[in-house]
This record gives sequence, structure tokens and C-alpha cells, in this order.
Amino acid sequence: MSENDSLQSLSRTLSQARILLAADVDADLVKGVDINVIISRLIEIHKNDNSISIADRAEISSILEQIKIEKMPKPIELARGTNPNTMASNVESDYEIYKVEHESAEGTVNDFINYFRNRIERIKKIIENRRIAANLAPNIEAIKKYTNGREVVIAGIVSNKIITKNKNLMVVVEDQTADFKIIFINGNSAESKALFESASRIINDEVIAIKGKISNQFIIANEIIWPDIPIKEKKVIDEDIAIAFISDIHVGSKQFMSKNFSNMIRWLNGEMTTKSAALAGKIKYLVMAGDVADGVGIYPDQEYDLAVPDVYLQYKMLMNFIGSIPDYIEVFIMPGNHDAVQRAEPQPELGKDLINDFKMDNVHFVSNPCKLKLHGIDVLSYHGTSLDSMISAIPDMSYARPEKAMIEILKRRHLSPIYGGNVVVPSRNDQMVIEEVPDILHMGHIHKNGLSEYHGVTVVNSGTWQARTNFQVRTGHIPTPCILPVYETKTRNVTMLNFDND
Repeated sequence: MSENDSLQSLSRTLSQARILLAADVDADLVKGVDINVIISRLIEIHKNDNSISIADRAEISSILEQIKIEKMPKPIELARGTNPNTMASNVESDYEIYKVEHESAEGTVNDFINYFRNRIERIKKIIENRRIAANLAPNIEAIKKYTNGREVVIAGIVSNKIITKNKNLMVVVEDQTADFKIIFINGNSAESKALFESASRIINDEVIAIKGKISNQFIIANEIIWPDIPIKEKKVIDEDIAIAFISDIHVGSKQFMSKNFSNMIRWLNGEMTTKSAALAGKIKYLVMAGDVADGVGIYPDQEYDLAVPDVYLQYKMLMNFIGSIPDYIEVFIMPGNHDAVQRAEPQPELGKDLINDFKMDNVHFVSNPCKLKLHGIDVLSYHGTSLDSMISAIPDMSYARPEKAMIEILKRRHLSPIYGGNVVVPSRNDQMVIEEVPDILHMGHIHKNGLSEYHGVTVVNSGTWQARTNFQVRTGHIPTPCILPVYETKTRNVTMLNFDND
């Protein structure tokens, strides 16, 4: 039903009850509202009137405000656990937070030039350390003097990618000195088909190396060398503790699953016996990868999806939940694209205006992305906004398998390779480059749990605590809410605990 239809239906039904709408009541006022609720309230208010009643904008606005207050989730009483005998409570915290430097940028041409130069230089050094990238040309300008037929290896950033009229793939790679056109032949041999298929996974703005032979103004490619990560040896941690991962809580949304989230906290406190109490007692660290609140004004008409339209109240409610987590668990909270900080990445930690006077020794507000060392385990946590552009750009990627896109990010050694897919600050030092290989890569954003391992790195997406939204219904996306991944440091096992049916 359109807004005008809703208004007409409201007017028609009320007139039968001898209530007329004033001229200042328009379609926008009742947009997205259940008019039956307004009708029942107005009839109740005017039931004792002896003559025709007039319902004006102020009266209906007052009713709508009352409905909004009634729909706000009621605070759930949670208390910290007092059991001192859990394994994690008897283990001393051992963590480091590696602060991400937030540089300012005015967005000038020079800012962007310096940003991409920094990306090229740092990822090129990573490529140079790979033995298969031997004989890498010093720069692209240098190879323009080489003769036809000479085999070369060049590295640079991808600036364009097109299919030629002969159905071959042409990729333009550039560095600070020049650019060069690379041709991937769409041939019939098995080797040619395999290379062409690999080349279809090349994306704009990533830094790669290409091996091939010079043919006039082109290089005919025979190998792609991604920065990639080396095979990482698994760390041995003597203490049998655990790290839990959460993202996309969306406190304030009508779809926030507050009861399930509360049950998860009760489980941490040892109050729920339906799930492994022993595993709950191992959890020493809890990492939250953004979208902890639903925010306000994030997308058009979001106000109709909000149970709590006040962003400060959203964070106050969040802190009430966080304050109920056992104090021996170190909690790390980063922002995401829904949170009330700058949208451009890297994002700074949640500001004092949002958390107000909240302060607990075990709760740490960190940036997005964030690098942590937890009991010797290196964790790289990033909200994951770039997953949208990665899934769109690379064949065989889907929202149903976010871990596959996360592995592609590791291969490219950059958290947000496609510039413009999400907003990134063009700082002098590209903070999204993955120089140190983590033991765990953790993301959220997709609202779909994912788990995999790549070259010894545990890849985990922690899903969401928000029920399926109308947008997800329209797009066919099915989230996996209320599933908590827990990584055990001694065994390196990851357990997915389902609180969806609690």
C-alpha cells in the first residue's frame, strides 16, 4: 500500500467513527506506519466525544511517538558471573593492541598519488621476496628498451582490464614510471585455458607481478604472481584458553536478537547449562568486529527499521550488555560502516561522545582494522566492508561463502584492494596493506558465518546477531544469526556455538 493509499484508508475508516483528519495530516506522517494501530488509538481517545472529532497532526504525532517508545526493547537484567574457578579466570591476561595510525588527507591529487605509490612499493617488496618472482624488472619504464621475444617479470598496480575483440584479456599494469599492456591469450591448450581463467580473477587496483614475453607494445603473459602469503607454521600455545569472535550486533535495530545475545552473555557467565560450560570457562578474549550499533541515517528510510532511533541510546544499551561480560574476559570493540564514526577506512575507535563515561579495565575500544596479539596468537580483525566489492568482482564468489572472499584478500595482501568499493582515506601510508601474516583473519559485515584455513591461517567470519532484514529478503540473502565462533588456542579447533534457537 502506498503512502497516499494509507492516508485515504485512514481517513475513510476514521470518518466511519465520526473522526475527521485535519488538513495538516499528510501522507508523509503515516509513511511506513501500521494505520490500524493509529485508528484503534484515536477511536479509544475520542470514544466519549458527543460530536464529530478532529484529529490533527500534533495528536497523531504524539500517538506515533508513544508507539515508538513502546516498541523500544526493554533492558534485560544481566549480571557478571562470580565463579572464580573457570579456567580463563585463573589465567593472567596477555595481549597487545597494535595501534593503527590515522593520518589526515585532504583528498588532493597528490594525496592519491602518494597513497597508491605507497601501496605499490610495499606490496612489490612482498612480491620480490617470493622466489618465483626472480629477475623482477626494476620498473616498467625499463622494459620498454627490451627487444621482442625477451622474457620479463614486471610488477605494478592494475589500472584497467578489458576483453579484446579477439576475446583475449588485456590488463594494463602501471607503476610510478610507466604503464604496459599485458595480453592473456584465450587459447585452446590446457595451459592457456588455466592461465586465462586465473587472469579472470585479476581485479582493478591490486598489485601483482606478470611473467611473459615482450611482443611489440605488449607482454604476452605466461604466469601471474600474486603477493600471497607463505605457509605459516601453527603456533603452539600451552595454556588451554579460547578466543570468541562477534560482529554485526546492530543494537537499536528492530531485528536485533536481544534475547539470544543476552543468552550468549549468560552462557559466558556460566548461567546456561544447555551448552558446554567447559568451553565458556576457557574464553579469555572476545573480539567484536564492528556494526555493534545499527546507527542512524545509514541508508534511506532506516528510521522505519529502528526500534531505538537515538544513536546515543543505542550505544548506552550496548554498554549495558558489555558491562555484563565477566571481567576476566578482555573485550575488544571496533567500529563498522553502521557505527557513528567516520565512514572512511581505517576507522578510529568509538569516541567518548558515544561511550560517555563507560570505563572498564577489561573493555578496549580499537580501530577498524585492528591488529591484536592474544596470548601469542596474532589476530587481524577487520569489519569487512570490502567484501562487497570482492564478491562482485571475482568469479565464483558469493555472500553464502564469505571465507572464500577473505582468502582472496589474503592472496592480495590488502584488506581493501579495489579502490572505490568502499571509502578509504588516501593517506601517505596505506594502512590496509597486510604486511605481517596473522594467525587468524577475522571479519564480519556479510551476516554469514564462514570458516576455513589458508596456508596455516584460520579464516573466520563471525556472522551477525541481527535477524533477516527486508533488504536481505529482497536480495535473497540468508544470514546465519547468533552463531558464535570460538577458537581454542591449544588445539586450534574452532567451535561454532548456535544461540539462534535459545
